[in-house]
Amino acid sequence: MNKKSIKDVEVGGKRCLVRVDFNVPMKDGVITDENRIDGALPTIKYLMEKGAKVILCSHMGKPHNIFTEGFGLTKKEKKAVEALPEEERAAAKAEYLKKALKDKEKFTLRPVAERLSEKLGKKVVFAEDIVGESATAAVANMKDGDVVLLENTRFDAGEEGRSEELCKKLAAFCDVYVNDAFGTAHRSHATTAAIVEYGFVKTAVCGFLIEKELSVMADALENPVRPFVAILGGAKISDKLKVIDNLLNKCDTLIIGGGMAYTFIKAKGYNVGNSLVDDEQIGYCKEMMAKADALGKKLYLPIDAVITKEFPNPIDAKVDTEVCDIDKIPDDKEALDIGPKSAALFADAVKNAKTVIWNGPMGVSENPCFAKGTIAVAKALAETSATTIIGGGDSAAAVKNLGFADKMTHISTGGGASLELFEGKKLPGIECLNDK
Repeated sequence: MNKKSIKDVEVGGKRCLVRVDFNVPMKDGVITDENRIDGALPTIKYLMEKGAKVILCSHMGKPHNIFTEGFGLTKKEKKAVEALPEEERAAAKAEYLKKALKDKEKFTLRPVAERLSEKLGKKVVFAEDIVGESATAAVANMKDGDVVLLENTRFDAGEEGRSEELCKKLAAFCDVYVNDAFGTAHRSHATTAAIVEYGFVKTAVCGFLIEKELSVMADALENPVRPFVAILGGAKISDKLKVIDNLLNKCDTLIIGGGMAYTFIKAKGYNVGNSLVDDEQIGYCKEMMAKADALGKKLYLPIDAVITKEFPNPIDAKVDTEVCDIDKIPDDKEALDIGPKSAALFADAVKNAKTVIWNGPMGVSENPCFAKGTIAVAKALAETSATTIIGGGDSAAAVKNLGFADKMTHISTGGGASLELFEGKKLPGIECLNDK
């Protein structure tokens, strides 16, 4: 990895603004999965031990946007309000603001500050705003080794809008910028990249989490021990067009499952019934199959499927299923998981691999009726001696839920960022950091 990390710069006595990923799931104000908080702990503890002043910032969810200081209206909402008759404007504005304030309660990072205090054994001071009076006072009162957590960065429209003003105010808080939020490294927002790109911060390095993500995944893609097997799943083929193309250049075997497989199946001339298909990408799938042949790469698709009459509603509802060969899907049925023969084929392809990367489930894995294919792939990866890398998202959740997490070499914290790495893209949150 050619980017500087916190170990490459002096942090003692310095104010370090650390972009973390505390976008954790919450229910009734309680954090239901602490993995992202745990992932940030090594970097936070290192900086504390070195005597840095640690100022943490993160987004949480997708709260109502802010139009002005404090909670206000988005441009679209303001336009809608202004278009109303005068007597209706005040009531409409009040409704929007009520929604915004609810969002503020729902997406506040306060519970994260409280839980982080427990994990660090030291009070984490929570700032009620991002660059306002509360944050300014909290940072001004810091002593070496102290930790402050700023409020949800998306409570300021300048976060996603790459506001120079927001970046400038945040830069005034710090001597060193640290990005340790791999899950958002593919986004070019104020706190993930723009603060450095605008030149407001000169010393910009990564934390231990990003360092690990890059060293493991980038190395696997650029210098894989072969045979190198890539497994792609998930619903939309459009999300993975360039990923498929790039991986075919790098891997020895490409396995495609999940909803995206049925566009390939249809491109082969088979009937897929009501299965998910992107008709606009039929030509692309034919092109990729031809490319695999030309490069001498193995491209595995499902050979059988678990089918049903109707998509489950709710998604985890029990439904009647049957298994059929991939060329026998009836017109009125849809495939929602790979079948047992496909699972065996994919597991066999993984058996002798030396490097495996996996992104995306093999079916609608939220439903036990359609989770067997994903379970089979996870089990195959757990049993292989290969370097196994799970590219975040649903496949990471599946591996953890099934109890196979400790059997994997690396489970990425960023689904979208992992995909863009697999695609061969440069990530803004990494590119902006200082080179070694």
